[in-house]
Amino acid sequence: MAINLKGKSFLTISDFSREELEEIIAQGEKLKLDHLSGKDEPLLKGKSIGVIFEKPSTRTRISFAVGIFQLGAQALVLNSSNMQLKRGETVADTARVLSRYLHAVVARVYSHKTLEELRDNGTIPVINALSDFTHPCQIMGDLLTIKEKKLRLESLKLAYLGDGNNVCHSLMFGGTKFGMHVAVATPEGYEPDKKVIELSNKFAKESGGSLTVTHNPLEAAKDADIIYTDVWASMGEEAEHDKRVKVMKPYQINDTIVSKANSNVIVMHCLPAHRGEEITDSVIDGPHSVVWDQAENRLHIQKAILSLLV
Repeated sequence: MAINLKGKSFLTISDFSREELEEIIAQGEKLKLDHLSGKDEPLLKGKSIGVIFEKPSTRTRISFAVGIFQLGAQALVLNSSNMQLKRGETVADTARVLSRYLHAVVARVYSHKTLEELRDNGTIPVINALSDFTHPCQIMGDLLTIKEKKLRLESLKLAYLGDGNNVCHSLMFGGTKFGMHVAVATPEGYEPDKKVIELSNKFAKESGGSLTVTHNPLEAAKDADIIYTDVWASMGEEAEHDKRVKVMKPYQINDTIVSKANSNVIVMHCLPAHRGEEITDSVIDGPHSVVWDQAENRLHIQKAILSLLV
């Protein structure tokens, strides 16, 4: 291992250097090759990993549980409703107790502050399986997927269309860290967090990449190597669904948008997809789509993160 990441928490891509992120991707490539060759190594044999969910999950729950098993560790999958958290125990006290039992905690939470409290009051690595602020494991798997398809990350144009949400934030961090030209197109009032824009511009300056935030989806998609989208109403925003669908209709990934990109563009979606809303059937099932490879690579990159940090 070129870089020692043992004991670190993984809450946001912005906390890590490009070299550290490259180490994670390289480990993901290795573990994927090992898995496809039938040579999974029990790198975490004898370890116990707590996986806590405040939100429903398909890909995250399954990929973490399976990945932990493949690494030779025990996954304790916990719902917050079954823990004392729901009866008034503080997050800080929970962190102190879990640190005495477990070797790491993976948590999918409503508030990013919950992750920070777990990290700051415990003594074991905390891994962000999704928060309202970022979704770093998803985007690390996406970067692995892009590298597989494009053989590089630097200098590619990545266009994100839709809501400036947690996935968008992590894409901005990850893309600018690796010298990509990131173009984000959102409706007015749905732009990414200003602090994320500021940090991403700093990373782009350091890496030779760039960041553009616009309200014009065609401008963002023009000459793109990657087009990415996410659901228009995330969990907890269901009441706004109808309003968001009307506002975001011009940001739908459809054949017209894809035609503005490079001819070998890849189309990405972190799933679950609301077909006919943020993406059409013809695109998600079409020749440019790599969404199923993305879903698979969540498994391999999360194994990489765990094996390097725990």
